[in-house]
Amino acid sequence: MPDKTALVLFSGGQDSATCLAWALDRFDHVETIGFDYRQRHRAELDARDDFRHELEAKFPSWATKLGTDRVLDLSVLGEISETALTRDVEIVAEASGLPNTFVPGRNILFLTLAAAVAYRRGLKHIVTGVCETDFSGYPDCRDDTVKALQVALNLGMETRFVLETPLMWINKAQTWMLAHELGGSPLVDLIRKSTVTCYHGDIATVHEWGRGCGECPACKLRERGYKEFADSPVH
Repeated sequence: MPDKTALVLFSGGQDSATCLAWALDRFDHVETIGFDYRQRHRAELDARDDFRHELEAKFPSWATKLGTDRVLDLSVLGEISETALTRDVEIVAEASGLPNTFVPGRNILFLTLAAAVAYRRGLKHIVTGVCETDFSGYPDCRDDTVKALQVALNLGMETRFVLETPLMWINKAQTWMLAHELGGSPLVDLIRKSTVTCYHGDIATVHEWGRGCGECPACKLRERGYKEFADSPVH
């Protein structure tokens, strides 16, 4: 399993797009994978191809490293999930304290299936955009969860995957800054214009920080982070 290879969980949103750039900056061969679980914000999934094509056009040195893309059908996850990401219901906090945008088992399943693909493709590093800083309390985004899963996957497949989480300890403003460090204003502009983070999948409404309804938690988080980044003296 070559050390300089990676598989990026690429949803079409800001975080995973930044992770894709991060991987292309570090590894010699990078493939991408997405998951269709009948999410309401399917526009995010639809944005993946445009982003990849624009990335190749604007960053030729990365284009030579960018390999195969695939989308796996996980409709079963949508069928068993009663959440605001898989049903047309209002986004609210549950009695548990978690928002009803939490899809139980989603990231665990994503990483497990990504590892199965990485095993077959001979890819060592599996890159995901989960983080504990701006994560709405999702338990499957925690560092402990990812570390435990890495142990389980390596034991179960008798290999040496490395689960990479470049955003684990940074907030949204720092994620924008990371994109700027990796690809300057061209990458920031590409992420701003081409990715979709909105829980409602609104691509018709355009803001300075990108497309989205502007009202859902994901949009508000993205907007706040972008404004903080744009106002920073470094930028």
